[in-house]
Amino acid sequence: MSERESLPQLSGGTFITDGGLETTLIFHLGLELPHFASFVLLDDELGAQALTNYYLQYVQIAREQGVGIILDTPTWRANPDWGSRLGYSPDALLDIDRRGVALLEALCADADDKPPLIISGCVGPRGDGYRADELMSAPEAQEYHFPQIATFGKTSADMIGALTLTYANEAIGIVRAAAEAAIPAAVSFTLETDGRLPSGQSLREAIEEVDAETAGAAAYFMINCAHPTHFADVFHD
Repeated sequence: MSERESLPQLSGGTFITDGGLETTLIFHLGLELPHFASFVLLDDELGAQALTNYYLQYVQIAREQGVGIILDTPTWRANPDWGSRLGYSPDALLDIDRRGVALLEALCADADDKPPLIISGCVGPRGDGYRADELMSAPEAQEYHFPQIATFGKTSADMIGALTLTYANEAIGIVRAAAEAAIPAAVSFTLETDGRLPSGQSLREAIEEVDAETAGAAAYFMINCAHPTHFADVFHD
């Protein structure tokens, strides 16, 4: 059953996540991921099994520790710009989104709520996840990301997770698109060594801007793709 109305990770329970999907697949398993796109593995049986095995490691950790788990679909690169580089049409990408959720649905069914498992439809940036380039306005970002987010909204995904965002306007557009699709959205920003986004904005400023422009619609915010020393001063800002 969908947890959209009341995400359990916001109600005091402990939830872990998977971590470093593409990094693990490339550097630990030796798989080739063109343009760092893990969604291509959904197109063959061996690739899908590699993804399943990756997720199962984290499911087992959660089960052993008696905590819940949030799993992101392997769709970080499944947007039109990156997809076109890989030869995928817009419709093919939306099918990838649905199959990414279906892969995690099967894990949920096998887990039988032991551990509790949240499916997060992963949305990546239009551009690079480490540079603030190819900037969009918030309305442009909403229009760009809406098809993928709306597709997740029509599946059993409990939420979307927008990862490695580098500037506030893209986050605003994504949160607005998620609200339009009636699915909760969590936003995660990339940080540099000075504790700022690649756009130069501070984390505090970015969060405050997103909240102000979306009436606080984001379910929560996260930090990713940074060593802890990269944001040591963030909480003193």
